[in-house]
Amino acid sequence: MPSTVPAPAVAPLARIVQGSGPGLLLAHGAGGSARDNWGPLLADLAAHRTVVAPDYPGSGDSPYEPGEPTLDEYADRLVAAADEEGLDTFDLAGFSLGAAVAVRIANRHPGRVRSLLLIAGVAGGSARQSTLTELMVGLRDRPAELADLMLTVVLGHSWVDALPADQLAALREGLRSPLPAGFPQQFRLAARTDVRAELASIAVPTLVVGAAEDMLVQPSQHRLLAEGIPGARFVELPSGHLPMVEALPQLREVVMEFVKG
Repeated sequence: MPSTVPAPAVAPLARIVQGSGPGLLLAHGAGGSARDNWGPLLADLAAHRTVVAPDYPGSGDSPYEPGEPTLDEYADRLVAAADEEGLDTFDLAGFSLGAAVAVRIANRHPGRVRSLLLIAGVAGGSARQSTLTELMVGLRDRPAELADLMLTVVLGHSWVDALPADQLAALREGLRSPLPAGFPQQFRLAARTDVRAELASIAVPTLVVGAAEDMLVQPSQHRLLAEGIPGARFVELPSGHLPMVEALPQLREVVMEFVKG
């Protein structure tokens, strides 16, 4: 039977549920949503798994909630979503902040997680990342400046430099879109998250996917996850922080190998 998770005194998280078969729980990144971060892979994943992909509060279809969330809260509420969808055990994939959420789930809910997939993940302990996060949150009401910063640090330079001028202009305009209400909370949580001390206790097969040109969550953070988890396998893709945008074919190949394995 699923482990008991205390019911939160708030509405359940909105989620995408697709497919059939063994469970796969997905944790998205800060400032993203289930569809933003996992959308390009959902159809492939759902062909092999029952996919449950919740939205954090203030992202996607989950309403904003005041206050500062904790990693424990995110972890428990994602597991509560898995419980509500009838998943006993599940494979668990996390992107960016979601990778740290996944590590916390594996430690707080032992026996539920069959395997881990961590993509461009936050490990913690980076003063540079904390400073960059504060800068990005501080620019949330200045969309043009925030868009230029995101273009510089979120997307890999090789991919951006190869864009034709019209596509680059469209990208810059797209980055000025309204931010999700939970953006500041989620980025502040990413800045203060540190799961390095928890990695050695992970006892399930783990695949860590790094992004070689990531300047938001630097590749050293991805390697910390791989080096800290016993027996973890490490694969690095030629992209910035968004391999689902910049290196989708390569990411799909790696992710499907994980799912089928």
